[in-house]
This record gives sequence, C-alpha cells and structure tokens, in this order.
Amino acid sequence: MAEDRAKTGATSGGIQSVDVALGILGALARSGGPISLSDLARRCDMPPSKAHRYLASFMAAGLVVQAGRSGKYDLGPSAMELGLAALSRHDFVNRASDALPELRNATGMTVLLSVWGSEGATVVRWERAPSPVITSMGLGTTLPLLTSASGRVFLAWSPPEATRERLAAELAIARSNPAFDATLNRDDAALTGLRQTIREAGFASVDGRFIPGLVAVAAPVLDWQGEAQCVITLIGTDPTLIRPDAPSVDRLKAFCRAQSVSDVENA
Repeated sequence: MAEDRAKTGATSGGIQSVDVALGILGALARSGGPISLSDLARRCDMPPSKAHRYLASFMAAGLVVQAGRSGKYDLGPSAMELGLAALSRHDFVNRASDALPELRNATGMTVLLSVWGSEGATVVRWERAPSPVITSMGLGTTLPLLTSASGRVFLAWSPPEATRERLAAELAIARSNPAFDATLNRDDAALTGLRQTIREAGFASVDGRFIPGLVAVAAPVLDWQGEAQCVITLIGTDPTLIRPDAPSVDRLKAFCRAQSVSDVENA
C-alpha cells in the first residue's frame, strides 16, 4: 500500500522521495476529511517536520490545501482534477472483460459479464469453461432480475429507479402466474431484505430451480458511487461451488474487488 511506502521508504527501482510523497498523499486521501499535521505524520510514521516539508510542496502544486483556523490539511483542487481525469478514463467493462479468462482458469467455471441495458441484465461477454455447460444462454441474452444471480446483483447495487420498471414487470408475472416461483410474491419489505442480504454477503447465487441443472453465483464491479457498472457471474453444475465458503466464491469476490473502485463488501 502507498501508506506502507511512506513508512518504510522502500522502493522497487523507483525514486524513494517520490514513494514517500505518494504515501503521504495516499494517507491523506484515506483520512476521510481534513487531518492535522501530527495525525498525518503519525499515520505515515514519520516526524511532523518531514511531513510538513512534503505538504508545503503539495500546497504549492495545488494538491493539498490547509484550512484556516484549524490548520488541518486536505486534498486540493489539483488532486480533484487528477481524480476526475482518472475516473473518466476508467473503462470498467473492457477492463473486467480482458481479465475474464484468468477467472475462468482459476475457477474452472464458465464466466459471463453482463451490463444493465434497456431490457435488463444483458450478457455481453462469455468465457466458456474447459468442460462447457449446456445452456441456451449466450451473448445478448437478457437475464431476469429476480431469478438470476446476475439480475439479483443489479437489484442490490443499482439505483432503484434503474430497475423499477423491470422489477414491477417481473413481480406482476410472479403474482399472476401460479406456476411461477411462489417465493417471488414479495412486498417492499421483503425486497428490501433481499437487497440487504445480498449486499452484506457481497454476492448473489441461485440454484437449479431456475435453470435446471445449473447453478450460478454473481458479484458486482462497482464504480466510485458504489453502483454496479457490470456484473461477473460464474456458472456451473456443482451446487457446492456456490456455497458462501466455496473457493470459487472467494475468487469471484476478489476478482470484482480488484476491478472496482469502491469496496464491494462495504458499498
């Protein structure tokens, strides 16, 4: 971590003073708000006089500002400019897509990536496992909101207005069709509970009730607002692969955290 570099001054072929400077900026960014010189120096495990010299340079560059009476330090307009530029260039979908083969190889499961489109959760990338599952799903397939792992993740990590129309349509089907899964006849309180359960777990899963013979587990790739930009789903035939303590679930969650700019488990 950047803060560790500030503490140790260790480099890997880089410039030690730059590593220290980046560590101080990283500690300031993670402080959650203005911070005093002494607290910042303590977090970086360095003398306040040393931290102050770096902060003076940051202030000259607009990366740091100092509050009036409190004298605390915070990120400045130049830091904001850098952050916004980085966010505008972050391509969540293509970045995650490029890494899908690694997840497939690590889990041995079929992997798909879906985005939220006009018709709901839509599959836009597919990496088949060495022993591919037999299914009619493919690129362009639209997945249900309530009965698919991918859809449930969008339900949990999308703004309510984005999924409201699709949710209403599926609930209408569930309530009017006796053959539909009776557990989906949900009121607002139950849906709120479902969202909360999925967010607390960091993933959603479905068993073979919805697609006979197949199981699935999905997790979100989150943007800086904690909303799902895309969803990564693992598909297989073994129900043990989607248990909360399964290695495949851990690998999926770690993959999505690495592709996100917001913490999946704390969003």
